Amino acid sequence: MAAPQEPEDLRASDQDRHRVAEHLHAAAAEGRITLDELGERLEVLYAARTYGELVPLTRDLPVEVVGRPVERAAPAGSAGPAVSVAIMSGCERKGEWVVPARHTAVALMGGVELDLRHARFAGDDITITAVAIMGGIDITVPDHLDVEVDGFGLMGGFAGHAIGARSGGPRVRIVGLALMGGVDVKRAKPEIDGGGKELTT
Repeated sequence: MAAPQEPEDLRASDQDRHRVAEHLHAAAAEGRITLDELGERLEVLYAARTYGELVPLTRDLPVEVVGRPVERAAPAGSAGPAVSVAIMSGCERKGEWVVPARHTAVALMGGVELDLRHARFAGDDITITAVAIMGGIDITVPDHLDVEVDGFGLMGGFAGHAIGARSGGPRVRIVGLALMGGVDVKRAKPEIDGGGKELTT
């Protein structure tokens, strides 16, 4: 009989590498590791073949930084996913999803779209951290939200168009960094029903 395999010797899957990448991007967005460290760890990550090679990449990071799995929809009334990540790909959140008190969006040579027009919110004060590295993040907010945009662009752009305080809705603060990429926050026009009246959520 073959000797039992040690867990660290087992081959890692693409999904395993994706989970670790989410963990690393969330840690960078929270300032736990630098962008240089992020790049170094990602280089090692995508060359890794076994679980044993993945473990050291997140050994010094708290487990909770990864938040909830991005692919699982949140049940009604509870906080939704804490992280949206696009690595050389795309990630889209739209419709009636639940925005948690803190949400981190990371686009690395990819694109993230956050549509808050029909979203529900886990509280009255929401913070979205947007980090775009050679990628783009588009955030659409409904007309009734109080929105504050406070990000930094380095060889990129971090912009909020027609963003200002509006009464009657939660307060959403959008912060982060655009490095050779772009973060664009725009307010949607009020939705009108069949009778010509403005719709509110």
